Amino acid sequence: MNSVGIDISKGRSTVAVMRPFGEVVISPFEVQHTDSELSKLAKLLKSLNGETRVVLEATGNYHMPVAWLLHNAGLYVSVINAKLVHNYGNNNLRRVKTDKKDAVKLANYGLDRWLSLPRYIPEETSRLQLKNCYRQYQKYSKVQTLLKNNLISLLDITFPNANRLFASPARIDGSEKWVDFVAEFWHCECICECSETSFTNKYRRWCKKHGYNFSEEKAHNIYFEASEQVCVMPKSDTTKLLVEQAVLQLKATSGALATLKQEMQTLASSLPEYPVVMAIFGVGPALGPQLMAEIGDVRRFHSKKALVAYAGIDAPPNDSGNISGRHRSMSKVGSPSLRRTLFLVMSVYLQKSPSDEPVYQFMNRKRAEGKPYRVYMMASANKFLRIYYASVKQYLDTLEA
Repeated sequence: MNSVGIDISKGRSTVAVMRPFGEVVISPFEVQHTDSELSKLAKLLKSLNGETRVVLEATGNYHMPVAWLLHNAGLYVSVINAKLVHNYGNNNLRRVKTDKKDAVKLANYGLDRWLSLPRYIPEETSRLQLKNCYRQYQKYSKVQTLLKNNLISLLDITFPNANRLFASPARIDGSEKWVDFVAEFWHCECICECSETSFTNKYRRWCKKHGYNFSEEKAHNIYFEASEQVCVMPKSDTTKLLVEQAVLQLKATSGALATLKQEMQTLASSLPEYPVVMAIFGVGPALGPQLMAEIGDVRRFHSKKALVAYAGIDAPPNDSGNISGRHRSMSKVGSPSLRRTLFLVMSVYLQKSPSDEPVYQFMNRKRAEGKPYRVYMMASANKFLRIYYASVKQYLDTLEA
C-alpha cells in the first residue's frame, strides 16, 4: 500500500510517498500545477507496486486541479478537511512546519486512516457552476453594501436623506429608484434653485425617461424635503464628480448581482431536485438556488446528521468527568454560507408564521420553553435541514428507481 501525501500551495505542490512502518517510497519533491507535470505525476503514481491512495487537504480552489486530474487518471483521491489533519502527529514541543514535512504528515495520515479515507468525487458541472456563482454573489453583495454606505455618506453632505425619499424595491435588473434619482439630482440645489412647478415638470420627465410612476404629490414632498436640508458640500463640479462616480460603481455592482441571481436561477432549475426544493416552505427563487449551491447533491451525505454537521449547526456533546454539558452551542465547524442562508430561511418562518408547518411548530415550542433567539433559530434550522435531506433524497432516489 502506497500513501501519497500532497501539500498544496498556489500553483505548486509538494509530494511524498510512504508505506507502513515509515518506509519512504519517494522522497518529497515538488510539482507545478501544469497539465504536463500533473500528468507525469499521475503516471508515476500509477506505476507504483500495490494499491495507491492520494491524500490532500481542501485548500480553497488550489487543490481542485490536482484532485480533478489525478481522479480522472484513475487514482484513488481523498480530499481531507484541514482541521482533521492539523493536530495529527503533533508529538513534538517544537513547531516544525515545512512543505516537505506536511506532505509526509499527510502520507502518514493516509496510512493510519487507510480504510476510512473518503473518496473524492468531482461535482457535476452545473452544481460546480452554481456554487461558484453563489460565492461570487456573496462577494458582490458585500461590495454592494460597502458602496451603498459610501454613497449615503456622500449624500449626507450634499443631499441628506435622499436615500429615504423612495421606498420602491429594486428592479429585476438591480436598479433602485433613489440611486437613479441622485444620479440626476445629486445636490439639494439641483432642486431648490428652480421653482416648485419647474421641478415638478423636471421630475415628470425624469420618471418617464426611467420608466417610474409619476406622482405630483411626491414631487411636492421631494421639493419640500430638499428645501429643508442643510448641505455642507457646495454645488460644484467636484461634488458632482464624487456623487456620479459613487453612483456609477454602485449601479455596476447591482447590475452584476442581478445578472448572477438570474444565472443562479437558471442553473438551479436545471437540477433534478429543483421542484422539490422550491416546494419547501420558506424557500423562494432567491434562497432556493443558494441552498442548492451550498448543499449540492444531498446523496453525498451518508445521513441527516452528516448534513447538519456540514452546516455547522450541530451541538456536539460536552461531557467530562463529573461535568455534564447541559449548555451546548453549535459547533460552527462547517459552511458559514450555508448557515447564513439557513438563518434567512428561518427569518421567513418568523415573518410568515405558518401555523401548519412542522418547522414553525417546532420553533414555537422552543420559544414557549423560553429558549434564547439563537438557540431556537439554530434548533429550527437543524430540523429544517433534516426535512430538506429526507425530502430531496427520497425524490432523487425515486428518479433513479
